[in-house]
Amino acid sequence: MDGSDQGHEAGSTLSHTRNPKSTRPSSLFHVVKLANTALDECRRRIQNETLGHRGHRDDPLWRARRRLTVARERLSEDQHDRLMGLLRAGDPREEVWLAWNAKEVVRQTYEHTDPELAVEWVAEIVRDFTDPAMPLEVRRLGRTIRKWADQICAWHRSHVSNGPTEAVNNLAKRIKRVAFGIVNFRHHRVRCLLYASKPDWALLPTTQP
Repeated sequence: MDGSDQGHEAGSTLSHTRNPKSTRPSSLFHVVKLANTALDECRRRIQNETLGHRGHRDDPLWRARRRLTVARERLSEDQHDRLMGLLRAGDPREEVWLAWNAKEVVRQTYEHTDPELAVEWVAEIVRDFTDPAMPLEVRRLGRTIRKWADQICAWHRSHVSNGPTEAVNNLAKRIKRVAFGIVNFRHHRVRCLLYASKPDWALLPTTQP
């Protein structure tokens, strides 16, 4: 990305970011998962357009599907070269290659902790990803990131996410499903503590372990 006009782009594209502290942060997991989904959709589309069928065992893009989701720095030199070879064989218009690079750019957004740089970085992503020359999946990803700009920048200011809250909420819902519904809140609370292990029995004086 060219940094010469980062300030102008950040001001124009993210002008609606007025109070990021009141916005729920968007963590690395959710944003990268979205980028990986766009990459996989692009791979599937190119697979159908070039070969006329879904992935088969010996198809280049099918063989590359797992390596495409691995972080670039986690690929060995041999694995990286093999991935590039598979893309050259199965991606004649380099659309999957562009989507793979887009995924890596999204990951790089969370490699620093500077909130001002994050605003500029997101603005550059939106501008580059929505370019008409990009694959349609990358353009759609760029539009989504533009909608999530406040949340992404909020994470760089707070460095927290709602992941722990979602984990606890998921735990409570799993217990409720297993119990086929719970009408007594006290019993539900005891079950949640037991399921999470190591409950503080001092908070439950009438309940014996």
